[in-house]
Formats: sequence, structure tokens, C-alpha cells
Amino acid sequence: MTNIHSIHEQRNLKQNSLNLENLRLDAASDWVAKIDRDLSPLEKQSLQKWLATPENMTILLEVAHLWDKMDELRRLADLFPQSPSADKGRRSKKWAGTLVASVVMLLTAGIYMNTNEQAFFIQQPSTAETNLSKILQTNIGESDTFNLPDGSKIVLNTNTLAEIKFTPAARIIDLKRGEIHIDVAHDKIRPLSVIVGGKVIQAVGTAFNVEVRNNSIELIVTDGKVLVAPAQEDLLLSDAKNVIVNLPESSMAISKGEKINLTMAGQPEENKVEEKVVKVAPIEIAASLSWRTGNLIFRGESLAEAMTEISRYSDVKFELDDDVDLKKIRVAGMFRTGDISGLLNVLEQNFNIRHERINEQKIFLRLAKFE
Repeated sequence: MTNIHSIHEQRNLKQNSLNLENLRLDAASDWVAKIDRDLSPLEKQSLQKWLATPENMTILLEVAHLWDKMDELRRLADLFPQSPSADKGRRSKKWAGTLVASVVMLLTAGIYMNTNEQAFFIQQPSTAETNLSKILQTNIGESDTFNLPDGSKIVLNTNTLAEIKFTPAARIIDLKRGEIHIDVAHDKIRPLSVIVGGKVIQAVGTAFNVEVRNNSIELIVTDGKVLVAPAQEDLLLSDAKNVIVNLPESSMAISKGEKINLTMAGQPEENKVEEKVVKVAPIEIAASLSWRTGNLIFRGESLAEAMTEISRYSDVKFELDDDVDLKKIRVAGMFRTGDISGLLNVLEQNFNIRHERINEQKIFLRLAKFE
């Protein structure tokens, strides 16, 4: 169900904070950050009280899953709500641990609900001589998951095209367009390389997200460390079977909880971006990667920015009226990818934004000021 709220710029931050889902997301991200550095006895009591609300527990598990912190949560299983019918002591703790594991399975299953049925899953090979050359592609509104022979996992977002070259000597993903998230199986001798926009993004065993955005590439690292350098396609792509390319340690490094925007090769000077590594809060990473669970999370983007992002998951494009007040509207909350009807209903009923269908692929939005 759509749960997206548009907030006028003139509304103060106190009004904005009344969005309960956003508050829960903020709180869950704060708890994950605290858990990462160990909780004090008082904090454990506070967390246990907060988890008594089922919605709080669910969103904490979602954020922890996106931030790869499920192991930390399992060690705190005794803080989760106990079953009314469960015995005290060991049985209660066992039930709590089972609850965490069960919800994680449900969350993980949700990631794959909208995936292409033709996704292939390859068992771990018994020999290192496995070769794979494969084109991976998703259409608008689709996502897909692929397992490589070494156990690495690739999740493709909407409208993505990539080519895999997997040999005993190299692991290469050539990202042509779109967005991917990769959990890289550890292999120090054979690092995994993503070729995108004239750059090489390389990892030995980690997790990261890569998105092609107009004139730039957004890289977010969710675990471990990756190296980035200009691509040398003559070495990486001409004969992958016989060439192992390791980027030098002096290459630009991006670590867990950091992101960077990279300029694509061939861009004119005015389109270049500042390639600067920045720290990213857990809640921002959760929002950026929410597409993996079929959701889009907005945290105060303009209506125009939100509509552009929503359009990535549908053939429908939005045109906004040239209205100052319409441009002031900000968006915060959670939106189900592809739920255009739900979005339009919320905009109209809550914020008096009318829509007009120009054709099947275009919707015009305007404020109904005088109706």
C-alpha cells in the first residue's frame, strides 16, 4: 500500500516529523548504529521497550537487513518480544531467535517477489574451471537476481543491462546502464571488477551498489572496501580468460558507509562531478537501497525529484505545472514501486494535487487552487 506524504516547504519540521513511518525509520536506523558499537544496559532496556510495538520490530529488521547487521541482532534475541505461550528461560530465548530468523526469511523473500522468473541460480561448482558469459537485462519496472558460480550475488534494478564475463582468471561485470547491488564472494586472487562509464570498481570480498545516473556514476559501499580507477579496457575485456588485473592499493578507496559520484568518461568539462568520498548515514543507505525490497523511500526530496525517480519504475512520465507553490512541495515517506494509482490518490486527497492523463505514458500534475 502506498504510504507517501508530500510536505509543503512552508510547513515546519515539527509537522514533517509527524510522519510516523519516517519516525520509525529514523529510530530504527539510530538503533542499528547503536547496536553496531554495543548497547549499554540502559539502552538495552529502552530497545526492548521500543520493540514491544510490532511495527517497530519489523522496520528494525528491515534496516538491519539492508545494512547487513542481522548477526548483531541475533546476539540480542533475548530483547525481542516473547511469545505469550512460551515458557521462560531457554524456551523464550529460542522463540525470540526463531522470530528474528523467520522475519528475516520473509524480508529476504520480499526482495524476490517481483523478480523475473527466468533468473538462473547456479550451485557452487566443484571445480575452478567454470566459465560463464551472460547478458543480464531487466525491463522498466522489473528487478532480477543472479548468483554467480563462486557464490557472488547480483541484484539488478529497473531497466538495467549488464554483461558477465566469469572465468578461472577473472570476474568481470560490464554495466551498460541501470543499477546493481553486488555481494561479492571472497577471492583475493581473482577480484571482481565492475566496468562502468570508463571506470573500474574492484572488490575482493565485499558488498556495494552501483547506479548510472545521467552523466555520473553513484557508488555506495555497504560492506568492506572497494577500489576505483580508470578502466583499461584493452586489458580487462580483450582476453579475460588469460588476464588477471589487480588494481594497485594506491587506487582510490571507498569503504563501508561511504559513497562517491564518479564522472563518466567522455563527459565535457561542464558535466563533470566532484569525485569526493563522503560518509553516508545508515538511514540514507537504507533509503537508497530500498528498491531491493520493492519500495522507494523519500526523505524530503522535491516533488519533481520524486516524480523523476518514480518514473524509473514505470512507462509513465510526469509533467509538473509551472507553479511556484507546486515546486515547493517536498516528499517524505515510503512508496511502493509501480503503484501509480496509489500515488495519485494520495496526492489528490491529501494535498489537493490534481492529475490529468495526457496519454497512457504521460500525466500532468497541478495544484487545484481555485476548485
